[in-house]
Amino acid sequence: MSPFRWESRVYWEDTDGGGIVYYANYLRFLERARTEWLRSLGHSQRALAEEPGIVFAVVSLNIEYRKPARLDDELLITCEPKVEGAATIVFAQRIYRRDGGTPLQGPMKGPMNGDGPDSLLLVEASARVACLDARTLRPKRLPAFLADAAFLTDVERLAAAGSGANIKEPS
Repeated sequence: MSPFRWESRVYWEDTDGGGIVYYANYLRFLERARTEWLRSLGHSQRALAEEPGIVFAVVSLNIEYRKPARLDDELLITCEPKVEGAATIVFAQRIYRRDGGTPLQGPMKGPMNGDGPDSLLLVEASARVACLDARTLRPKRLPAFLADAAFLTDVERLAAAGSGANIKEPS
């Protein structure tokens, strides 16, 4: 399974006075991609807060800014979940910009490591997210569907590495 992909565009409200994405706003793109990953599994944060009574909190974040995004850029945000303990998922995330004026619809072409002709790596991040009881805000075991989804992503990545296949950026 390749990393989850979510597309967005840079709007005026994302930028500073010079049309460059304000550094803290990259966190919004990362958060939205994690939320859409969850939604792709058939679950909304609102529904999970009600039943089974869980919410999520970022407990640590590491971010590397490589290149700036600008007003109207088309972005691709990826996330790769990995279970870390009973109540925590670590998301490896990247933000890419489509270069050359090519729309993001359809498959991305070329390697997405900053060297490809169609995309440019802008941001790399790692977000550690804890599952919490919605009422007490104390750590709570991840629901099986989340642990399984993150585990399957990890197993498939390891299987690809073990088969001699190169692990590539999303394609």
